[in-house]
Amino acid sequence: MENKYAKLFEPMKIGKMHLKNRIVMSPMGTFTPMQDGTESEEGMRYYEERARGGFGMIITGSMFINEKTAQGGPTIALDNPRAIPKTTVLCERVHRWGAKICISMSPGTGRNGMPNIGERVPISSSEIPSFYDPNIICRALTTEEIHDMMKDWTNAAIFAKRAGFDAIEIHAHAGYLIDQFMSPIWNKRTDEYGGSLENRARFPVEIVKTVRAAVGDDMPIIFRIALDHRFNGGRTIEDSIPLLKILEEAGVDAFDVDAGAYESMDYIFPPSYLGEACLAYVCKEARKHVKVPLLNSGSHSPETALELINSGDCDFVMFGRQAIADPHFPKKLMENRREDIRPCILCNEECIGRIFGRLTQLSCAVNPSAGFEDYMEIKKTESPKNIVVVGAGPAGLEAARTAALKGHKVTVFEKGDSIGGTLGIVATGPFKKRIRELIHWYGVQLEKLGVKVVLNTEIKADDPILEAADRIFVATGSRPIIPPIRGIDCSNVINVVEAHKHGVKGRNIAICGGGLSGCDTALELAMEGKKVTVIEMLDECARDVMAINKISLMRLLDENNVTLLTNSKVVEIDSSGVTIEKQDGSKEKIDADTVITAFGQSNDNDFTDAVRAKYCMKTTVIGDAERIGKVSNAIRTGFYAAMAVE
Repeated sequence: MENKYAKLFEPMKIGKMHLKNRIVMSPMGTFTPMQDGTESEEGMRYYEERARGGFGMIITGSMFINEKTAQGGPTIALDNPRAIPKTTVLCERVHRWGAKICISMSPGTGRNGMPNIGERVPISSSEIPSFYDPNIICRALTTEEIHDMMKDWTNAAIFAKRAGFDAIEIHAHAGYLIDQFMSPIWNKRTDEYGGSLENRARFPVEIVKTVRAAVGDDMPIIFRIALDHRFNGGRTIEDSIPLLKILEEAGVDAFDVDAGAYESMDYIFPPSYLGEACLAYVCKEARKHVKVPLLNSGSHSPETALELINSGDCDFVMFGRQAIADPHFPKKLMENRREDIRPCILCNEECIGRIFGRLTQLSCAVNPSAGFEDYMEIKKTESPKNIVVVGAGPAGLEAARTAALKGHKVTVFEKGDSIGGTLGIVATGPFKKRIRELIHWYGVQLEKLGVKVVLNTEIKADDPILEAADRIFVATGSRPIIPPIRGIDCSNVINVVEAHKHGVKGRNIAICGGGLSGCDTALELAMEGKKVTVIEMLDECARDVMAINKISLMRLLDENNVTLLTNSKVVEIDSSGVTIEKQDGSKEKIDADTVITAFGQSNDNDFTDAVRAKYCMKTTVIGDAERIGKVSNAIRTGFYAAMAVE
């Protein structure tokens, strides 16, 4: 049988290193290393699982060459030879599956340094404001410190070679310290490391030459660089091309190219709003000017990866969050099992969001096993149970899938006419493509696992089906909140779920509620050409949106001319629109053909409480039925519920 993705599995070289295919795992911080500077078992198992899944090369999260200048999260201690033995174990476990492993190295975050980690005053190329606190002016590295740092690079490179890494990637990305030297907006120096292009390139060139001297000619050096910073004053592609030429001449064997900086952080961690392959555009120009291989990441799908490789503009396609969501997706592609690939939904919630928000190791919204592979391994039971799942939203679907994988007999009952629950109904916008794919994936998996899905069937608490079950998972989701506002029952008023299910009439639309649901709906309708106003009682919209995602969302709302009215309370609705009350007590009429209510969701407790009371010993409530949350919470609770049935 012909494999349409065969091009992705062609062997390719970087320098003298042979790779079995063109699929590479992007470097992503994991927060898994231990305080003693060794990688944890969780971290090693995480990387090994991706190697087992068929990647040609694994690139680690960026590791700092010393602790003092790092000012970032925990990494392997490249300045401590005592960390080599454990790191060797990591390399061997990746090699065991036929993959190469590349270590990403960085001298530090510089002006992007996380607050209260490392030096209180961040170092940088120049005396410029810190990113997180512009009131703090960074300390410029002295010439002597730069020269001394080359000793750290030598030691780190020797560490990498001794530990068994196949390649080294120099992290000069995202406005971190090396990038600060290369970029005029941050480099204000007047010595030999500032001013002209050649001077600004001196620091990275010295790093490349230092690493080369330490590891010899056989170990490839990859250089990671954002070719387009995507903010005013940052480097453009045209500015970056001369740097590529200088660095290639200095001895770089391949370039890992994309776009973004902390000032445009949503391009470093692209959310669903930016679409697929959103960073591939930088490859075309780069290809014209360098002879060494190019690698590119940025929310690729197998299809966009194939398109990019076929274009000739890139040699390796990198997958980051998709590798977290489904570590075995390269193997599935190779085996012509495209339908079995669990899609990353680009939500950022449990990967970078977990790290930023909780300073804990990464995981995944759709793959709760990520980062916990040993503890969350799904094993066949020796005592199969009869499990009934009530509700086919994400919590119910994950519970059913996991329970079936464990060998239980599972039946899912859904009162609607399709699976997916509310999530499936509202996933209509172009930026929700991956959510639609996730729901389809669940449908395929349940069918393959022999799970019986009964649609258009509402289960009651006294239904004999529940009595006959060994375990009951209640995943009935939530329902829209309808506050007691005068006129809310007018014929031109619909709730946000109905709006997605049945469509929205008219051109002028008012959305009452400026949370994620309301803002997503506003963007979707505005993209269709409607004039949309969002009314929010609090002082800002999208307060419940993950911070990085919010950057893209707010920009797109502005670009699509969505009006955001904050500090505005809905006091009345009629056939011609909405009356709002502002903070000063004044009132204003917002004309609208259709009014959409998006005041949030609440639990549907009647059924849940009744089942709990009747079958307390065998009932588990999951997803929104237990606690209103995001899709990540729903999937995780469904997974845990099924895992707990032995």
